[in-house]
Amino acid sequence: MLKTLERNIASVNERVVLLAPSVASVGEVFRNVDVDRGRHEQLVRDVQKLRGSIYLKDGAIRSEQLSSDGLHQTPEDEKGWHMLLLNAQHQVSACALYLEHDNTVSFEGLRVRQCPLAENEEWRPRLWKAVQAELAHARRDRLQFVELGGWAVSENSRGTSGPLALALAVYAFSRRCGGALGMTTATFRHCSATILKRLGGSRFEVDGATLPAYYDPRYQCMMEMIRFDSRSPNPKYIRLIEQARQKLANILVVARPDASDSQPSHEAWCDAYGPFTPHSAGFGLPARAS
Repeated sequence: MLKTLERNIASVNERVVLLAPSVASVGEVFRNVDVDRGRHEQLVRDVQKLRGSIYLKDGAIRSEQLSSDGLHQTPEDEKGWHMLLLNAQHQVSACALYLEHDNTVSFEGLRVRQCPLAENEEWRPRLWKAVQAELAHARRDRLQFVELGGWAVSENSRGTSGPLALALAVYAFSRRCGGALGMTTATFRHCSATILKRLGGSRFEVDGATLPAYYDPRYQCMMEMIRFDSRSPNPKYIRLIEQARQKLANILVVARPDASDSQPSHEAWCDAYGPFTPHSAGFGLPARAS
């Protein structure tokens, strides 16, 4: 598996596509950027379609929770980065949502406020305290705070190294500006929580107690809340994460134009961010989730 994983990381710039919520969010790391509102919107819809079909098949959601055309939509889809893994046919075989926050964000400004633990009389104070401690840590170390979600992996990709390579690419992405602290709610389905902990994630601890696993009635499954520090992954994967980080510049980023309806000219983009190489190949997709 490790050899296969190494091959996936070696070709990460060919297999991973990033969807940026805006041109302004792209920054200076990336050089392979396509500023295209239509393409960005279509790929987000493709991700929503993938999540919807997979979550529905897993029994995690009901059909009435999807749009009329089968999309699993969340408000964060317009605000966050989407990480896409392509298969050999250039179809999306896995995806994740990466939602960046300033470290001044409040508990009420996080997705975690909707977690069942946040509604539990016994555990809400401890959850709030645990998250506040992480935010204080992020402020002290001048790091962004990240929430991960929207995990989905096609059936054909289950048990392969591809999704693990995508998770390592997420680590690499979060290290592009010195690292980030973050959290995710991970399902027990398909060993998702176990895999994330194997990469370096851990359960939250507060006042000598570990935040418990819990049942989420919205997704009809057991979940765990996992924290991570992208600067401190499992040492086993540090070399691969660093290799992925070095390839970030060449990963294709499809960015939605900023507030103005008009897209920046090639010259204006180059003046601000350096040259980019637009790609014209489209990407379709199939299906599965975690």
